[in-house]
Amino acid sequence: MGTRSVLQVFEKYQKERVAFVSAVAEMAKAPQNIEALQQAGAMALLRPLLLDNVPSIQQSAAMALGRLANYSDDLAEAVVQNEILPQLVYSLGEQNRFYKKAAAFCLRAVAKHSPPLAQAVVDCGALDSLVTCLEEFDPGVKEAASWTLGYIAGHTAELAQQVVDAGAVPLLVLCVQEPELSLKRIAASALSDIAKHTPELAQAVVDAGSVAYLATLVVNQDAKLKRQVCCTLSQIAKHSVDLAEVVVEAEIFPKILTCLKFPDELVRKHAATVIREISKHTPELAQLIVGNGGVGALVDYISESQGNSRLPGIMALGYIAAFSETLGLSVIAEKGLVPLAAALSEEPEDHLKSATAWSLGQIGRHTPDHAKAVADSGVLPVIVTLENDDHSSDDLKTKCRKALKSIVAKLTHLPALDALVHRHLPESVMKMVLEQVGKVLSNDPAGRSQFVHSGGLAAVQLMGEAPGSSLKEAVEVINSSFPEEIVKYYSPGYSQQLLEKLDSMSGSQAITA
Repeated sequence: MGTRSVLQVFEKYQKERVAFVSAVAEMAKAPQNIEALQQAGAMALLRPLLLDNVPSIQQSAAMALGRLANYSDDLAEAVVQNEILPQLVYSLGEQNRFYKKAAAFCLRAVAKHSPPLAQAVVDCGALDSLVTCLEEFDPGVKEAASWTLGYIAGHTAELAQQVVDAGAVPLLVLCVQEPELSLKRIAASALSDIAKHTPELAQAVVDAGSVAYLATLVVNQDAKLKRQVCCTLSQIAKHSVDLAEVVVEAEIFPKILTCLKFPDELVRKHAATVIREISKHTPELAQLIVGNGGVGALVDYISESQGNSRLPGIMALGYIAAFSETLGLSVIAEKGLVPLAAALSEEPEDHLKSATAWSLGQIGRHTPDHAKAVADSGVLPVIVTLENDDHSSDDLKTKCRKALKSIVAKLTHLPALDALVHRHLPESVMKMVLEQVGKVLSNDPAGRSQFVHSGGLAAVQLMGEAPGSSLKEAVEVINSSFPEEIVKYYSPGYSQQLLEKLDSMSGSQAITA
């Protein structure tokens, strides 16, 4: 056989390899083909093709393996067990940019599933190669490497620390400054995955100068980028006062408030989350939000949102109101009670109702005026109903009970207290209600008549008669505000006593006659 014939054989074999690996990579796009490919032994056939001397075959093989690994934990585990990762890592430093992207994709597909699989990627030496890829000229290679690093760091603080130790953070910050939108998004996302775990990791992200660049991107009109930027800022701000102040000092206010009106729902939610994470730390930070018109923006946001999107806004109002009477009044003045009351009544999820009840408690716990404003919004009967509902979660019941106690402890508005007297409340809460009623009646002569006509006094007498009740002392305080005859008249069994007395009088008259 001559040289030409040998070359023809090799060319034919090469074409067959190209056709095979391209077909497998294409079939692996469809989830319904994955199991069939695995049963046919596709992984074992693809592995040697990673070492092929034809770059396009290497690239397609890596892409096919990545799609298989992306499908499930089991297939990702198979990639690890077949010792494919070391070859991929080696190729990241040696091959062309197309293969590097494919190899990074395959590593990402393995790492995304679980911390052990991500650790397997780290253990094979991938971090140094991925960090080197962040210095490549090609933005696609940087993007693929950033994505993989983000998946690794997202699992645990330990993995995120290894990413930091490999020197990834400064290069990710440089990627945020690149002109390509997709690269900016993924680099910001990776920084978020690092910062979310601990204050130390968030500080590492801050120390690389990330916040200044991220803050300028808050006004960018790309929805996906805005989402990632807001998410990263919130992950930094949540850990401590110092980190929250770093975010604030980057002059995100009032820019971040405009994001609450952005058409994309996730942008609005992440922006509200930034505000929530800043507001929870100190009165000064909460006041800064109020001073920039943040309460009004949050109120509008909660009014226009539904479901889980409402949650960060609801909690932000609670955090702001919790710090002082003045901040609580700012929430009331901006009509914040209206959307909170609506959320408590409308939202089906218990965790949303729990957060709303908590926020209402933070608003109403300061002074009688705060408590009256909450009562006037009509939420107290709703809170009572939720507290007594067997279908309510334990957390919701607890939050409702605490909110009732904190509001009632300051409530001096008799009609609102009177309405609670007629409700079925836990004895500890009812005792607090009756104690408040006693305090109000002792200083409100006009209110005593109103309390009698509403049936409140009669209801109180029934509570005092209950065997083993801890309410007797509170009932006696209330009774001391009324003439003894009135109290007797509304006491249980008094009408029967009158009838018996009438009968005895009638009997006496008959005997006399």
